[in-house]
Amino acid sequence: MSWDEFAEAAKRAADWGAAYHATLRDRPVRAQTAPGDIAAALEPSPPEDGTALADIMADFETVVMPGITHWQHPRFFAYFNSNAAPASVLAEFLASIIAPQCMLWQTSPAATEMETRMLDWLRQSLGLADGFQGVIQDSASSATLAAVLTMRERALDWAGNTAGLAGQPRLRVYCSDQVHSSIDRAIWVSGIGQDNLVKIRTTGDLRAMDPADLEAAILEDRQAGRIPAGIIAATGATGMGACDDLEAVAAIAAKYDIYTHLDAAWAGTAMICPEFRPLWRGADQFDSIVFNPHKWLGAQFDCAAHFLRDPDQLRQTLAIRPEYLKTHAQGEITDYSEWSIPLGRRFRALKLWFLMRHYGMEGLRTRIRNHVAWSQSLCHRLGAEDDFEIVTEPILSLWTFKVAGASDDDTQRLVDAINDDGRIYLTQTLVDGAKVIRFTAGQFDCDARDFDTAFDTITEIARAL
Repeated sequence: MSWDEFAEAAKRAADWGAAYHATLRDRPVRAQTAPGDIAAALEPSPPEDGTALADIMADFETVVMPGITHWQHPRFFAYFNSNAAPASVLAEFLASIIAPQCMLWQTSPAATEMETRMLDWLRQSLGLADGFQGVIQDSASSATLAAVLTMRERALDWAGNTAGLAGQPRLRVYCSDQVHSSIDRAIWVSGIGQDNLVKIRTTGDLRAMDPADLEAAILEDRQAGRIPAGIIAATGATGMGACDDLEAVAAIAAKYDIYTHLDAAWAGTAMICPEFRPLWRGADQFDSIVFNPHKWLGAQFDCAAHFLRDPDQLRQTLAIRPEYLKTHAQGEITDYSEWSIPLGRRFRALKLWFLMRHYGMEGLRTRIRNHVAWSQSLCHRLGAEDDFEIVTEPILSLWTFKVAGASDDDTQRLVDAINDDGRIYLTQTLVDGAKVIRFTAGQFDCDARDFDTAFDTITEIARAL
């Protein structure tokens, strides 16, 4: 393909994209294929000869699209939305065309310097203190792993990378019983081990970890010769939106000199609205914070904003400098590959620049506020129905419900029936050991009518069952 041919094909792809988004409400949200359907439509061996692009695009429509769950659908109320605002998609397209590898300042100065500035724009928008510096990671999972590795190295006086964990005292990391599974995985990968992740019971409407239990666990470990290495707190945990008391957690961490990390992957975006910031009061006292602009803010996946009070501790954990990776330049520079686990880095800051400039922070705040208001209105409307029970009240735009008196099996049947219907997409979760239905809103272009459709779909299918 020549670049002239690329230009023509790209124009057709852009037209296809606009038409796709214009017709999303006419499509079932979740893919309606059975396991193996797509694989059966793909040739078992690679082709020896080239295929015309028009034929490949035709196959894209018939083979790929039936197996796509439409994450950009305005009635995608499952998981947390992975948004792709048009301005962000355009920036990602441009970044793909120039295709820089942005591991060092010298390999693309614009990428490095824009990343520094965009993370500071986000810091200001969230109301975080001036001292925080940021880096873009691919996901909150990677940011959490980086934080856990920093906890490990700091607790071992920076000897873990060289000496390993054999023969060292056992390290302990503390979190609530509501945290995302990425915390468990980070503990595995770091070598600390699942048995050393201490999950603290949660209480209250926000399911916050109990500070007294947290401190008691730390004291018990110290007395047993184990080393408390870190505490991971949550604002807006995945299951039902649990939010820890960050001020209480930070005070305990300061008392025992323990590194802290805050997982605000979803809810962090809402902190661009000052009225929602009480949910993470005390965040400024944490060593490490992550939220995902690729969720609620509208940035094309992948893009996780990782903020640090002291980036030197992260660099001391991850930086490695063979001669071929050294930048010899006058003036102060940053090599963000020293702040992240992968060496290779994409030009992710460009989509943040396009996104924040095109919509403006007030435009983005308006979207967040609408999603919260529409979701909470639906919750109250459904809760007013005699045959439904709101299990957990809204935390921002996330809440859970069930049919009154339904068993776990009944609840799962309802979730499956709703998703097979196709008008909306929901997921199940567990609250206090019982299965409930989880509703969350945050698709970039949803509007009030989509929540009316959700009410009609839920009530109609539940009563038909």
